[in-house]
Order: sequence, then structure tokens, then C-alpha cells
Amino acid sequence: MVLTVSRDYIELPPGSEVTLHYQTWADYETLLASRRDDAAIKIRFNGHTQQIKLMAPMAGHGRRIDMLVDLVKALLRYQGRDWDSSHPVTLKRLQEAGAEPDACFYIENWRAVLGKDRIDLATDPPPDLAIEMDMTSLTDLEVYQTLEVPEVWIYRKQQLRIYVRMPEGYEERSTSPTFPSVDVQTLLPEYVERAWAAGSSVAQREFEQVLTSLESEDD
Repeated sequence: MVLTVSRDYIELPPGSEVTLHYQTWADYETLLASRRDDAAIKIRFNGHTQQIKLMAPMAGHGRRIDMLVDLVKALLRYQGRDWDSSHPVTLKRLQEAGAEPDACFYIENWRAVLGKDRIDLATDPPPDLAIEMDMTSLTDLEVYQTLEVPEVWIYRKQQLRIYVRMPEGYEERSTSPTFPSVDVQTLLPEYVERAWAAGSSVAQREFEQVLTSLESEDD
């Protein structure tokens, strides 16, 4: 197993995680630069604990997050809502925290980030929704609390957990404030895993049929 972490180069085997202790913001920025274009390696900084975590996702990680993102887009589309989405993206609050969610959505604030290559949380709003696929590591919600992301979804072991930001920390909920009329906690995992077994296009079509039936029931 090859594992290299230096100021000039990062190489981690899939599924591995490295935690560096007593790290500074400068250390974090140096590691971001040394990663170059290898976006597969995620880097997270927690200024409160002075820790940097480096993670290399498993092979199945990308397929599942892509499907989950496609399902969220389908849901937004069927609801007639506008959005702007990114994955991956680096979110940073100077000297305090940095994270790279597997996906994020600007929904209420989608106009605020149009045409921007980078998000600057000093002037830009945080995404309305961040999504993490926890297959080999656990998401640090304290980091997202510092980044002030209103809603975080964590997908782990075929379950979708919904966290809503409160002043004292994140509160787990069974319904999503972003999609209050849809049981996303039940529906989305079903079709993420359906895609793994039957293919993305099949799962996408079946999910869209479900959305159409939900619309018919509302009418």
C-alpha cells in the first residue's frame, strides 16, 4: 500500500484516511495546493481541533453520489425550482474550517453564485444543502457548523440522515426543510441502491415515475 503525504505530493490508496494533528490554516492551504488536480482526495480542516483529515474515497463512492445528485436534481426539476449545484467544491472560512462536500446545492441562493469559479464564504452565502457520502470516513458536522451550512445530508450504509443547523449544533430530522413534502429519507436511498443493482438510467426513470405519481396524488 502506497501512502504519501507531503508538502509537495499526496498519494492515498482508495478507502484510506489520514488524520494530521496540531495543524494550522497554512498547513491546510499547503496541502490543498499539493493535491493539484486530484479532486478524488478530500481534505478537511477543523480549526477547533487543529486537525486535518485526508480521505481517498472507495470506487463505489462516486457512483452512489452521482446517482444521489441526479435524484435531487430530478426532484428539484419536478418541483419547478431553480438551483445551482457543484461537486466537488471547496468551502472555506478563513482560519476556522474547510471542507469539500461530495455535492452541494444552492437553491434559495442560487443566483448569488452564478458565474463564480470559486466560493468565498467571506462574501458568498454557504450552500443551502451539502451532501456527504460516508463510506470509509465519518463527516465532521462541527466543520459544517462553522461553515454555516443550513442543511447537511449524510448517506451511509444505505441510509440517508438529515441534519439541520441550529445555533447550538446540528439537529437530526426525519424530514428535510428543503423538501418538506417528500419523504426523501425513504425514497432516495431506495433509488440510489436500485441504480447500483439495475443501472442508473433504470433507477432514474423509475424515480421520475414515482414523482409523477406523487404529483397526481397532490392534484
